[in-house]
Amino acid sequence: MDEPLLRELTPAVIGVLVRRGADFATAEDAVQEALLQATLLWPDRRPADPKGWLVTVAWRKFLDIRRSEASRRDRELRVEAEPRPGPAGAADDTLRLFFLCAHPSLTPASAVALTLRAVGGLTTRQIAQAYLVPEATMAQRISRAKRTVGAVRFSRPGDLATVRRVLYLVFNEGYTGDVDLAAEAVRLARQLASTTGDEETAGLLALMLLHHARRPARTREDGSLVPLAEQDRSRWDSALIAEGVRVLQAALSRDRLGEFQAQAAVAALHADAPRAEETDWPQIVGWYDELLRLTGSPVVRLNRAVAVGEADGPVAGLAALAGVDPGLPRHTAASAYLHEKAGDLPAAARLYADAARVAPNLAERHHLTRQAARIGQELRA
Repeated sequence: MDEPLLRELTPAVIGVLVRRGADFATAEDAVQEALLQATLLWPDRRPADPKGWLVTVAWRKFLDIRRSEASRRDRELRVEAEPRPGPAGAADDTLRLFFLCAHPSLTPASAVALTLRAVGGLTTRQIAQAYLVPEATMAQRISRAKRTVGAVRFSRPGDLATVRRVLYLVFNEGYTGDVDLAAEAVRLARQLASTTGDEETAGLLALMLLHHARRPARTREDGSLVPLAEQDRSRWDSALIAEGVRVLQAALSRDRLGEFQAQAAVAALHADAPRAEETDWPQIVGWYDELLRLTGSPVVRLNRAVAVGEADGPVAGLAALAGVDPGLPRHTAASAYLHEKAGDLPAAARLYADAARVAPNLAERHHLTRQAARIGQELRA
């Protein structure tokens, strides 16, 4: 069974049904039934036009569902309106589906789940495993989301910024269960970028590619984190880096800078350095200045302080850090790093231990605890 083909066709077929007038929730149910039928029939006899076959079967499933709910008169009208079987056409409804699944009325968690189900073609079980929740819980979340967007019609263009945020949330989940969400987000971002031709969407794709390229070197065999400066750069995926840089350069050439493009530029500068010591930190500080201008984000201000510490020395970095909210996640870890670079090992050991206690995840907690222990050992030597 060609599962990647079915996943690729799922959003297009749902989009066709919605464009023909089906409500989203019923269209999605009908397509799932058509996909189930395809898994039973295609291994023995795959149709010449898989998309057309799915559209025809899904439309009939949709009509069956509506017939069970509507009056005879409504059923007759819909039967008369049934399109004749044939090629499905080349219209791409994926963008419409992206906008629907990332509708502002949905919570971020619901938008992510619905995007993975309708656009990504993942099963409810796969999504539940990826987010470490019971399948029944995820099924309820998706059902509520479908009901919420069921009556939405597209009288005006959707919000690309919302779609990008949803995809970035998916990407940052990484890998859990049997679904690689980072790879799935990259695939969907490629699809969205090719559909829209939007430079900031291209910037998001470039950022994902450049970060994903470093993934093989990010963890040790025991699962512990490897900081960027210590990563084996020969393990980085050079093909993904080249693609990310190419996509970013094309986006930047349009001279309409956005935050994802600026973030991707920082990632590209890291990828361009053969060794950590050769990183162009002054340029990175410049890109963080652009990001601050675009977003005013305290997280960007924190990252900029660390970059200043690399470019101009730890004392300058600590001075920049003084202007950042100390309650920000990872502020204490950044302070520990800069104090270590400045040679203040007692303060660094104490701050690493403090940072470990408030780390946002277990991997970071273990890493920061090891840093504190390492410096403590140096002080005792």
